[in-house]
Amino acid sequence: MTPTIVGLTGGIGSGKTTVANYFKALNVPVYIADNEAKALMNRSKVIKRKLIKLFGDEAYVDNTLNKPFIASQIFSNQDLLKKMNAIVHPKVAKHFSNWVKKQNVPYVISEVAIIFENGSQGKYDYIITVVAPEQTRLNRVIKRDNSSEAKVKAIMNNQWTDQQKTEHSDFVINNTDLIDTKLQVENIHTKLLKSITKA
Repeated sequence: MTPTIVGLTGGIGSGKTTVANYFKALNVPVYIADNEAKALMNRSKVIKRKLIKLFGDEAYVDNTLNKPFIASQIFSNQDLLKKMNAIVHPKVAKHFSNWVKKQNVPYVISEVAIIFENGSQGKYDYIITVVAPEQTRLNRVIKRDNSSEAKVKAIMNNQWTDQQKTEHSDFVINNTDLIDTKLQVENIHTKLLKSITKA
């Protein structure tokens, strides 16, 4: 039986990784798309070749992805970002599909920052969105990434608002209090298992 696919999303700083870890603690396999994309950008010769063609030789340093350089290139250039995603996303999708086939569980979670923004919501059986107040998210990311408020806000402005996301989601997790967040995850886990076994 192929597992049900649950998308986990949320704006930058909402706490998707925290939520993903709570699901992992319940023995739910979690696929972190961003991590896999970075790994593939370092591993795949095809991706490397295409990215060097797109960004130039500076894209890699000592055969490793030059993340600060790439980030600076795509930060305010939507066209470059789209071109990069067109190179990387199909490979990640294929990798994910192969990963799912190996999982013998009722459902798996795929954590993706921009499910709605890239129009891929149709690929998921259910979608969970993690939300948190904007100021909380700003503070988390500035501290985590040693970033500036302007940079974080620019990323936020490229993402859908929490309201837009929640309107299109099956479940919403309000991540402000960790004990409460864990309870919300356990509750959703129970509901998903019930729903999947009924189907």
